[in-house]
Amino acid sequence: MSELPYVLITAVRNEEAVIGETLASMLAQTVPPLEWVIVSDGSTDQTEALVAAAAAQRPWIHLVCLPPRDRPCLAARIVAIKNGISRLRQRDYRLIGALDGDLRFAPDYFAQVLAAFRENPRLGIAGGRVVDVGSPRDRIPRNQLDIPGAVQLFRRECFEAQQGYLPIPEGGSDAIACARARMLGFETRLLSHLVVDHLKPRNVWAGGPVRRKWQKGIRDYALGYHPLFEALKCVSRVGDPPFVLGAFAWWLGYCSATLSRIERIVPPEVVTFIRAEQLSRLGVGRQPLPRTTAVAAK
Repeated sequence: MSELPYVLITAVRNEEAVIGETLASMLAQTVPPLEWVIVSDGSTDQTEALVAAAAAQRPWIHLVCLPPRDRPCLAARIVAIKNGISRLRQRDYRLIGALDGDLRFAPDYFAQVLAAFRENPRLGIAGGRVVDVGSPRDRIPRNQLDIPGAVQLFRRECFEAQQGYLPIPEGGSDAIACARARMLGFETRLLSHLVVDHLKPRNVWAGGPVRRKWQKGIRDYALGYHPLFEALKCVSRVGDPPFVLGAFAWWLGYCSATLSRIERIVPPEVVTFIRAEQLSRLGVGRQPLPRTTAVAAK
């Protein structure tokens, strides 16, 4: 048993085409979790049957089935994760993570993530670099502090200090979790050397590629991103497909949300912290200090 026992929560909905890869990746892990709760959010395909078959092989896999909902919503994932946490049978864990059901990763993936936590007692959130299948695998993100929500693993103290994920209708709960962790005095780290394959396009519920970029702009406004930072980020993505048009749609989504003044549920102090970090990355202003000091894990 690992000296840093961990548990995982996975929210899935109609993932029969890809969840077999995720199940195979987890079954092959050199350091398995104490428990893996897979929450089916009203799946109507064979997702639940595939998970049930895997659960019959490993007692640490636990399937939870929720009734179907009316329509897709990014916040529904967070609701399903919270439901999964409430169903945990194992309570003596040190790390807790959210894992998407459309991923593929190496057998020693979690062993290496656990090693990062052992080496740094102040590490609050860590995870690998998620790469869409077909995208360049050698592209290293400039931002090494934010970990994709698909693979976020938390130190338990960090997760509980921020009372879990904040459900944001526009998405981005993973980015807010990383910011709040740093506000609490924890460190966050993207483990760029660990590549995780993402097996399908992201946010397909939002529509085609251009529409998905538009939605990301709305998300960034909801998260409180600074206008200057957002503008420069969109410019830097002009070369990403769909070329030029995608970056333009991203910026228009942000501007439309700004003009409509959609309601933010992210606390103002978190928005202030995020914007200070962003300006610091641009070389403007000072690096923000954590609002509170978290106690280092034992």
